[in-house]
Amino acid sequence: MKTVYSVIGLGKLGASMAAAIASRGYDVVGLDINQKNVDSINQSIAPIQETNLEETIKENKKRLIATTNWELAILQSDVSFVIVPTPSDENGSFSLEYAKSAFREIGKVLKYKNDYHLIALTSTVLPGSTRYGLLPILEEESGKKCGKDFGLCYSPEFIALGSIIHDFLNPDFNLIGEFDEKAGSLLQRCYYEIMANKPPCKRMSIENAELTKISLNAFVTTKITFANMLAELCTSIPNGDIDIIADALGCDKRIGRKYLTGGLGYGGPCFPRDNVALAFFANAIDGSADIAETTDEVNETLTNIIVNRIYGLANNNSTIAILGLAYKPFSSVVEESQSIILAERLSHHFNIIGYDPLANKNAKLELKEKITIMDSFKSCISQADAVIIATPDPEFLNIEAFDFQGKEVIVYDCWRLLKNKFDNVQNIRYYALGLENGGEYAKEQLKSLWNK
Repeated sequence: MKTVYSVIGLGKLGASMAAAIASRGYDVVGLDINQKNVDSINQSIAPIQETNLEETIKENKKRLIATTNWELAILQSDVSFVIVPTPSDENGSFSLEYAKSAFREIGKVLKYKNDYHLIALTSTVLPGSTRYGLLPILEEESGKKCGKDFGLCYSPEFIALGSIIHDFLNPDFNLIGEFDEKAGSLLQRCYYEIMANKPPCKRMSIENAELTKISLNAFVTTKITFANMLAELCTSIPNGDIDIIADALGCDKRIGRKYLTGGLGYGGPCFPRDNVALAFFANAIDGSADIAETTDEVNETLTNIIVNRIYGLANNNSTIAILGLAYKPFSSVVEESQSIILAERLSHHFNIIGYDPLANKNAKLELKEKITIMDSFKSCISQADAVIIATPDPEFLNIEAFDFQGKEVIVYDCWRLLKNKFDNVQNIRYYALGLENGGEYAKEQLKSLWNK
């Protein structure tokens, strides 16, 4: 008999995960306390914006149902993935408030279940949270013992918003923090059946897995920030080009090319808070996480560099168009978006207009009267004195010189999407983060440094 899954929490990750598992031929019961999310899935509507989510729900509607009923979700499934919010608290740690509530409800139902049931926590937490913060709740509410009567694992996913379904079904590896061998083996078998690419599985203690998840994200942000540092250096050396340098560095297997692009800083709902949380945990156990703290501090300074650069290029009260308002392409999320930070800071001296293929509504809610939202990049360009390309969205590759209608304009390209496109266009002053723009001044700086 095929395994039946329940997914507790139908938010950004949970809804996509439930649909992805159903797409592999398994029955899935999704649970959420938000009736709107439940109704959306049962009506074959995506409760959140995510690539291919609505299509996947529609294609697998016979295998996917959603409910607010905990008994239905737990009693009719064999394995439960718990994917509830673990928001940052005032200390920078991850709050277990929602996870504790979910585990409490699961425990109440487990009391009446005779069969072995596996619970896999997917939400990001800090070391010790699962074993010491959540497991006691399951045992207390159910009156049962972990290992004997039910299983518990900590098993986070490594996904990116905008490609959740693909990433979930095709991970580089699966991470399993297991309470015992039985729980770990069962979850490994489930992953082998679900995952399209049959990835390796790394099994370890729950605490090791918790630290692995948070440290992986911290390492990626360090790599991003290092590339951004190089990009800034490239703007001040003759013929500087971060892409040429990154391609060379990426050939070294110890480094690799991923996340070595150079551009605006990282944002979104995970990366910024994960470094802060790792630093909190390190300090709490009398350790240190200086690299994570420094990475976070450097990331916060990057927008100031761009803001100061725009101040030096554009006149006060100019109209600045920001193209790309989400924290990354293919997403509607503006949480910790560098574009939003840019818009807010520039709004003190400039008129800000903006456009994003998916995030217009959320950006307007975030910035309110500080920005005027346009319905296309062309409408932005037609009104702008300066244009900032803030995300590497493929749509912006379509920008052409004639879109500016001969108007004198500054283009500041944070991702070098239009590199070499405006070289001989007199009305366009093109600058790119990561490309040399110092001219003769850059040469003179190096001459003065070494010709002594």
